[in-house]
Amino acid sequence: MPHRRGPLVRETGVPTPAKDSGAVSIMIQSPEDTIAAVSTPPGEGGIGIVRLSGPDAVAVAARIFVSSTRRDVARDSRRVFHGHIRDAQGGMIDEVLLHVMRAPHSYTREDVVEINCHGGAGPVAAVLNEVLRHGARLAQPGEFTLRAFLNGRIDLVQAEAVADHIRARTNAGLRAAAAAASGAVSKELHVMAAELADALARVEASVDFPDDDLPELLDESLRQRLENTRARMQALLGTAEAGRLYREGASIAIAGRPNVGKSSLFNALLRDARAIVSAQPGTTRDRIEETITLSGVPVRLVDTAGLRQANDEVERIGVSIAREAMQAADIILFVVDATSPATNADVALAEELRGLDRPVWIALNKTDIARGAALPPAFQGFHGPTPVSALTGEGLESLEKGLAGLLLGDAHVAPEQGLISRAHQRDSLHRAVEAVERTLARFGDSPELLGIDLRDAIQAIGEITGETTPDDLLARIFSTFCIGK
Repeated sequence: MPHRRGPLVRETGVPTPAKDSGAVSIMIQSPEDTIAAVSTPPGEGGIGIVRLSGPDAVAVAARIFVSSTRRDVARDSRRVFHGHIRDAQGGMIDEVLLHVMRAPHSYTREDVVEINCHGGAGPVAAVLNEVLRHGARLAQPGEFTLRAFLNGRIDLVQAEAVADHIRARTNAGLRAAAAAASGAVSKELHVMAAELADALARVEASVDFPDDDLPELLDESLRQRLENTRARMQALLGTAEAGRLYREGASIAIAGRPNVGKSSLFNALLRDARAIVSAQPGTTRDRIEETITLSGVPVRLVDTAGLRQANDEVERIGVSIAREAMQAADIILFVVDATSPATNADVALAEELRGLDRPVWIALNKTDIARGAALPPAFQGFHGPTPVSALTGEGLESLEKGLAGLLLGDAHVAPEQGLISRAHQRDSLHRAVEAVERTLARFGDSPELLGIDLRDAIQAIGEITGETTPDDLLARIFSTFCIGK
């Protein structure tokens, strides 16, 4: 179970980021405060939820709630109550259901009350105002989840997975977040940390009792255990790119000269007529973006203007925007016309793409007209090519499979196995691996040096789970949460 991070809440109640760190601090006021926030999205809906957490959550709710069966919310052991929220003059604000969750059996391990009112700006705002008027304060972004973390209900990996769960855009991203939230990643990290802590204990014992009649502490079995731990760490580190893609998504820019079928292919991949298609060159002037899913990865697909010597100012701007999109993309989908030979402009464009630090995949389009067409030599050397027909849809599945493989790599990583998905997790785990490798490299050397490396590894893993995470990083993480979570 993760430890309570008491040092985060200082005497002033405010986390202190490192000087000039640029971290966004969140106000962590007294944990004795009762906090409240709207936990449902803005807009109209069937239900709106106002959530309270803290020592006075039930008392605050009792001051504004009138039970339809005259039950005392503060004393009754029931968990769900029907009634009304009243204002200061006794007027009815809304008919509600009141859910009471007593500590420690709640999300935050504090007393939690959820007021379920009618969804809409008016009822939700009025209920929240009454809650704040009777002693609660407005929660800061992520403060409910922060309290769950501080109170030891979840560790930092699970806390971040809560935000990923909310923001998941694909089923694979949702499964990855659910695995992390359930503790799949945390369990693996805690096993690694325990192995390292045991190794450190043996190293320290060999330093403290060098002349005692003890069994050999730094033996081959310990080296093998450290080798196994390093392998587990490297395996988890190997999930970082897939985890990032499931969480953040990727960008693919469609490039090529005019009239090769870029917009047609864009529409075909979307399974929708989103971009204007015309035989007139230069039809696409601005970038058009839509999102598709490739093997569970949300992909922003960008249709761009044809790359050529522009004839007017508007087209020149479009070509410039196209080049910017190519520079920002994770992959460039280079569309080539299978029905026409390569021109000097084609050769120049191919050379331009070779100069970019981006993977390029060739789509050989219009193969419904030119079946069996070979890729001209000017376009060789890229990934692919995949013969496709934007008109008939032939080859689209192969193209999508190839692009997904280029994004995720050859090794398939199942989202359910638990992935690391954030840059700070990857960086900390990388430092932990390096520290263990240093330990193995000088295993026969001074135990004091081994102890330094092992402490570095344990510290780095603790930064991921939350035991040793710097306060400025914690502030930055939780400030990205929505207010009601």
